[in-house]
Amino acid sequence: MTDTLAVLGLCALLSSGELDRTVAYVLVVSMLAALLLPERAQDRPLFRNVMKVAPLGLLGVQVLRLAAGETLLAASIEFAAGLQVLRLATRRGAAHDQQVIVLALLHLIAGTVLGSGLSYGLCFLGFLIVTPGALVLSHLRREVEGNYRQGARDRTGLPVDVPRILRSRRVIGRQFLLLTCLLSLPIFVFTALIFVLFPRVGLSLLLLNRNHPERMVGFSEHVDLGGVGKLRSDPTIVMRVDPPGLPATPPMRLALYLRGAAFDRYDGRAWSRTRRDEMLADQTGPDVKLRRFPDPVRDRLMHIDLESIDPPVVFLPLDAVALHVVSPGPALDQSRPEIFAGGEGVFRYNSAAQRGLRYDVSLANAVEPPSPALSATELTRYLALPPLPATIPELAEAWTLGAATNRDKAQLVETKLRTGYRYDLDSPSGAAKNPLEDFLFHSKRGHCEFYSTAMTVLLRSVGVPARNVTGFVGGTYNRFSRSYVVRQGDAHSWVEVWLDGNGWTRFDPTPPSDAAPRSELTGILAVMRDFVEALGQRWSHHVIGYDLHQQLGLWDQVHDAYLRVVPRRGVVGRTLASPRKTTLGLLAVAGIGFGVYQLLARRRRPKAAKERTEIERAAHEAAALYRALERVLAARGVPRPPSTPPLTHARTLEALGHPLGAPAVTLTERYLRARFGGETLDASARRAYLDEIQVLRTLPVDATRPPPSAAAPPPA
Repeated sequence: MTDTLAVLGLCALLSSGELDRTVAYVLVVSMLAALLLPERAQDRPLFRNVMKVAPLGLLGVQVLRLAAGETLLAASIEFAAGLQVLRLATRRGAAHDQQVIVLALLHLIAGTVLGSGLSYGLCFLGFLIVTPGALVLSHLRREVEGNYRQGARDRTGLPVDVPRILRSRRVIGRQFLLLTCLLSLPIFVFTALIFVLFPRVGLSLLLLNRNHPERMVGFSEHVDLGGVGKLRSDPTIVMRVDPPGLPATPPMRLALYLRGAAFDRYDGRAWSRTRRDEMLADQTGPDVKLRRFPDPVRDRLMHIDLESIDPPVVFLPLDAVALHVVSPGPALDQSRPEIFAGGEGVFRYNSAAQRGLRYDVSLANAVEPPSPALSATELTRYLALPPLPATIPELAEAWTLGAATNRDKAQLVETKLRTGYRYDLDSPSGAAKNPLEDFLFHSKRGHCEFYSTAMTVLLRSVGVPARNVTGFVGGTYNRFSRSYVVRQGDAHSWVEVWLDGNGWTRFDPTPPSDAAPRSELTGILAVMRDFVEALGQRWSHHVIGYDLHQQLGLWDQVHDAYLRVVPRRGVVGRTLASPRKTTLGLLAVAGIGFGVYQLLARRRRPKAAKERTEIERAAHEAAALYRALERVLAARGVPRPPSTPPLTHARTLEALGHPLGAPAVTLTERYLRARFGGETLDASARRAYLDEIQVLRTLPVDATRPPPSAAAPPPA
């Protein structure tokens, strides 16, 4: 159990994500080696000498890492984990076991502050189950080792075999372990009540002003045709989306096209933005104006739960017109995420908690006013091109020949790219001198960034304003959380084309089968993944994000459920009309019951106290009478040894034929009945007892002299 606590503490630290991956691997391997290390290895002089200086060496290594630029937080965590490994490798006895438990508890506390994800929740649950048994066993082991110190011997004179006692299952069996572990149930209930009922405070108060979020999801704002990344294989969750207007049976995959970045400048290999300045968005409380402020009455809402992401981009569909930030309810920490607007319709957020963002997006409806027309300067930006080979404009003219409108040109180019080219993450065009030309005329293979770049450049070549966009194409439906899960593997690039009268319009030249959201798992594995992800979402929302708003909402749910159960008519309905009245009534009944109990207890208490006093007085008087008998026996040369019981001593005298033996047995038995048998000695009985003792005192000395064999005990 102690080993289990040590492993759970280390797992709580690892779940925080603060440890370097290499360091984490080293710690895991080192802990396994320490747990599997045989005891005989600890007795070797070389091992003992090395372990004496190991803590200082570990401290020196962490100081050097700090000097090399490592953060104090990471170095402290690594040092604490290293101390646990050293303690496990050198522990001897219960005292060291208790040190292991204390270190494991400190690791769990550190994991609470640093991580607190679902994996930490599992560690906490395991810690809660194992800790009571581990503490009880550690205490028992300490008591055994303390009572039988080194050199102790048993009744036969042989050394006490402490390891054999510790291995015995006559006391510590399965039932004992089960009952001690079941102590975690009331502890869990008590902890849960405190968690639910204790007033909530801002979460950022507990984050020690950390700049590192719980988990960062990578999203690149830089599009370079020479850099190819296999994002499709990355299952890391980026966000969860609840789109409006879903049918009763939602599709397993849904294209959402959530844009995160847009680019207007192309230099022949990479995309960038001309405008890089950012300013605080037009924000009133939680409402942010994109084209207007939210209208909760008529807006169609898309709810997005965004994980911590770097850079902190707010992902939005193209038809987003307003934004509502879902922030925690009233608490001591009143900070609210701030939204910043940049060029090309890109938005960022700044949150003190650094734990992602939850927001509702208002989508455009049929009566929304059209987007304002582009100025001449803006049209110039979206038509600008670097020096290109002559073959690219010629290809654009050939593909759009006969098209009457910009929409027709965009559709023709989109169709040509979808049907004439093949999707390939490992496209050889990325290493070419002119990647776009190689993709269009030679390899004809590439990933989504090649497709979107090609379409944007070809459209600009024929006078159609366009820009390149990156974001996430869509998500996979989770049947447990009833939302669409967007993963990092769903990262995608597409094109936005300016069409007069319609504004920016989305086109996706990547083949639909390759642009659709993908899921690497199917069947039972996909179901298990969905369950774990939904559980993680519930944990993050209801435990990590538990705030005063949820606390008040929980009370409202209890209140509504109470009103549904309690009848509304009759005497019972009037009496139990509200939870407040019911609570006050129960408190009143409890108070009355407690008062009645105290009154009855006071009435019984004098009688019980009197009876207890009488019993104690009778026992005290009986003991005083026997002490008088002992003094007489000692005066006559037959004192009772301290290790011999009174009745045994009297019967020994009687068996040896001593003149005082028979009366001593009679007086001793009378004493024992009065002392332990409940017999009452009144005043006349006590005087008679003392008179018989006086008779023994006046016997002649010769008559009281025992025979020579008086020292020998009677036969058994």
